[in-house]
Amino acid sequence: MAVVKVMLVDDEVPFVEAMTKRLTKRDLSVVTAFSGTDALDKLQKNDDIDIVILDVKMPGVDGVQTLRDIKKDHPLVEVILLTGNATVESAIEGMKLGAYDYLMKPCDMDLLMAKIAEAESKKASQEERILEARLREITLRQGS
Repeated sequence: MAVVKVMLVDDEVPFVEAMTKRLTKRDLSVVTAFSGTDALDKLQKNDDIDIVILDVKMPGVDGVQTLRDIKKDHPLVEVILLTGNATVESAIEGMKLGAYDYLMKPCDMDLLMAKIAEAESKKASQEERILEARLREITLRQGS
């Protein structure tokens, strides 16, 4: 199994640095971004990112708008939202927009790792179905 590549997006630098260390110790490849715009730029350059862990409350482009843009341009990338108490409504809105799930900050590492594994499994399943559909299409074309 390939290493899961995660992008961690949060405007709080100490939080990103601490989480990056914790996720890397758990054998994940981590790309960091400190704003929604930064995250979208990096996603354009790294088409192998599997999961984005995205803070909802950020200055400038917030997490909900960033989620919208990610889902528009990278529909197979799964997004896990991180939220504080004041932004639960935003997290629920994010779920409606296609986020895989949301967790409250500070989040439990075991729970986060479980959500990452579930999101990766969902993404792999979607990619497999797309590949199967493409193979069927090729096979049908060759048969006619």
